[in-house]
Amino acid sequence: MNEQAQSIVNSIEKSPVKNLISSVFIPVHDIEKARSWYCHVLGLQEADHPIMNDHLCPLTMQGSTGIILDTMPMWGGLEPEGAPPITTPAFMFITDELLASFHYMKDLGVEIVTEIQDQQWFVVKDPDGNKLMICK
Repeated sequence: MNEQAQSIVNSIEKSPVKNLISSVFIPVHDIEKARSWYCHVLGLQEADHPIMNDHLCPLTMQGSTGIILDTMPMWGGLEPEGAPPITTPAFMFITDELLASFHYMKDLGVEIVTEIQDQQWFVVKDPDGNKLMICK
């Protein structure tokens, strides 16, 4: 490494913000209906995922990143139309069985946004209009 590059590396301060995602928030209108839908789709028990503060529902996921369903009262959730949905998939659920997952979602009556693309992924909508990607 040349002196200039080393100088840049040495001058970069260590960030106090960790390079780690704790949870992803998903805006919902009806916290109880959303909890039921996500628990059903993900194979979780509703009783294991209590609603907190009348607007939050953390979902336990495999791995370190979690999902928090939130009516988002601070971000438009108190308005009649509620907080805006995620209109572009912002994260993905993983599957080892893409075709089985696609048929599972169809069988549940989930709105399918795309067919399977490139034999790798597809997108669905939750009841609140959030677009969710499912990838192999």
